[in-house]
Amino acid sequence: MALEFLLRHHARTGDGEALAMASHTLEAMARGGMYDQIGGGFARYSVDAGWVVPHFEKMLYDNALLARVYAHWWRLSGSPFARRIALETCEWMLRDLRTEQGGLASALDADSEGVEGKYYVWTPQELEEVLGQSDGAWAAELFEVTGTFEHGTSVLQLLNDPDDEERYARVRARLLEKRAGRVPPARDDKVVAAWNGLAVAALAECGALFERPDLATAAEEIARLLMELHVDGDRLVRTSRDGSAGNNAGVLEDYADVAEGLLALHGVTGDAGHVRLAGALLDTVLERFADGDGGFYDTADDAERLFRRPQDPTDNATPSGQFAAAGALLSYAALTGSARHREAAAAALAPAGALAGKHARFAGWGLAVAEAFAAGPVEVAVVGPGADERTRALHRTALMSPAPGAVVSVGEPGADGVPLLEGRGLVDGAPAAYVCRDFACRLPVGTPAELARELAGQLDR
Repeated sequence: MALEFLLRHHARTGDGEALAMASHTLEAMARGGMYDQIGGGFARYSVDAGWVVPHFEKMLYDNALLARVYAHWWRLSGSPFARRIALETCEWMLRDLRTEQGGLASALDADSEGVEGKYYVWTPQELEEVLGQSDGAWAAELFEVTGTFEHGTSVLQLLNDPDDEERYARVRARLLEKRAGRVPPARDDKVVAAWNGLAVAALAECGALFERPDLATAAEEIARLLMELHVDGDRLVRTSRDGSAGNNAGVLEDYADVAEGLLALHGVTGDAGHVRLAGALLDTVLERFADGDGGFYDTADDAERLFRRPQDPTDNATPSGQFAAAGALLSYAALTGSARHREAAAAALAPAGALAGKHARFAGWGLAVAEAFAAGPVEVAVVGPGADERTRALHRTALMSPAPGAVVSVGEPGADGVPLLEGRGLVDGAPAAYVCRDFACRLPVGTPAELARELAGQLDR
């Protein structure tokens, strides 16, 4: 969340230090032992100051959040490294966490066969046995396999890029194939609404930015599972397992993160139904979770009565429910023009300033949403036939904008459902894009180059 704030702050202000801080951290995380150099995906945290040895448990929420951040880093920097990490993280989520019903499981355990990390670590001898003497020695040097972990094993790192990309790809594939024969860590198969909402946003955006329609399709399938199994009218169930919904009511982060995912998915697919459902969930947030002073409780007003109704605006391993709600409310307001939702978003951000001054890492998502407020956020309506290549080019240009919190809607001329598109038409019979703030739009443009200039101009304000 803090890294997303730094990227957004740089995009809005041009602050080079913010980008340098984010870039240094993102690169160090993905080159060290917290990142699975063979199979992709991040472990929860490092247990040493050098970020060499992780706690090997892999969580869906960490990887969903990080895939999106690495994609946004690529969007700002064009870094091939950022692109690779974002894609590999998405591919890991779908390969290792996908359930039979199409959702994503919560986590992989840290241990297998009763030993933490056993599935992931290697010795120089094992590399040589799998790869042969030459490739084994090369891989041991590349991945820092020097016997620095327990029992002479090593956690793989990639502190420097390989000098032979073809050899690197071949070695990784062979090691992944061999590792698949080991006893894998157990999987926690429960599907958590909030964490799957975060994954929907990440997969949809990565699918669009990296032109990987399979990732966007996976995001749609996860959203469909949430709609069919976790959504009951305007209420949410927090978990499901093996296709059966649990009996636990959704909490604030479930509503906020699922709404966030649906709105991001709408920006990629143009499906107005995602905006409608997000709006219903956010209306429930306003009606059932509000504390009367601009903030939100973590449980609904009809949830089990506790000695004290829980309320915590601070980020932890995931965005706080309150700041996540603020972000989704702001995006929904930008797509619909709803003053009610925008005002609620602003009120929910109130704790971010005080937190940032004393405990900044607990305010990351609040600060990221505040950057979107400061930037507008920018609203982009792309109008044109979906099969027209000109429409698709304008749509991709809109999604490539790093403007903090920018919302994008794409649809056919005269399409119903999303207010941002209403009253916007073709220009001389050709697809057009409208760049707006608070529904006040500049003159429409018809080419990607013109749209890119308009969007860059919004950041220069």
